[in-house]
Amino acid sequence: MPSPQSIPFRFAIRLSGILMNWTSTSVPRFRKFSRAGSNRPILPPGVRMEQVIANGVPCEWLLPDGAPEPVILYLHGGGWVLGWYNNHRWMAAHLGQTAGCRVLAVDYRLAPEHPFPAALDDCVAAYRWLLNNGVPPAQIIIAGDSAGGNLTLSTALALRDAGNPLPAGLVCLSPMTDLACTGETFATRFDPLMSPAFATRLAGHYAGQTPRRHPLLSPHYADLHGLPPLLIHVGEDELLLSDATRLADNARAAGVDVRLNVWAGMWHVFQMFVPYLPEAQEAMAEMGAFVKQTVA
Repeated sequence: MPSPQSIPFRFAIRLSGILMNWTSTSVPRFRKFSRAGSNRPILPPGVRMEQVIANGVPCEWLLPDGAPEPVILYLHGGGWVLGWYNNHRWMAAHLGQTAGCRVLAVDYRLAPEHPFPAALDDCVAAYRWLLNNGVPPAQIIIAGDSAGGNLTLSTALALRDAGNPLPAGLVCLSPMTDLACTGETFATRFDPLMSPAFATRLAGHYAGQTPRRHPLLSPHYADLHGLPPLLIHVGEDELLLSDATRLADNARAAGVDVRLNVWAGMWHVFQMFVPYLPEAQEAMAEMGAFVKQTVA
């Protein structure tokens, strides 16, 4: 059963979607609404930020007090069209604190101006920058939500195929793994944050002219052999539930150590409401424990 505290959050999310009509709104309007208030960074107490350029890619360090050595390379969501805004900064900073890690957040290039593989190339470049700056791969976790969950998997696959050392683990929150949108729950779930038409439109912006079943665009169609341990979180009410469950099945079949948690009554990237939503707090604790165990 979802917590009573989740009810007003769900209502507010659904109401904002109705008022803004995300299914048909333009990308510029979507960006303007989403970045409102992000000119002044909002961070939890005990975390500071630093701007850095990593192999030509703008990134942001989120540094908990004590600046621990392990690094989470964080790849934000936003349908590949939204930038690095406060909602993701807040969530990633909490993850860094909980996991005892520095966070390097990648401000990758956005679609539709820069379709596939621009965002993927930027994420790979940022990971290689960490390696070149002395961070051991065994001390790196790649994590991301939604489109960033897609990029988390694609980055690991691209690194594997290039013969680069892989990170210690991967964390995917509500990942979109199939841009062909063939998942069964696209037709059976009612997600207050995302409609099928909206998800399909965002996927098209990122895919551009690339076939939707390209394995680095849609990891659902990729060979997952050799990937590091993988933690997947998804809400029970998500359109992308089947993307997550099929990912878990495919990864297990490929010999990957997989942990899948389907959160009862939750929607797309509910972890963003930490610390106000009990489920988000629990999810953050589980992610932190996974990271600590994986980089130990």
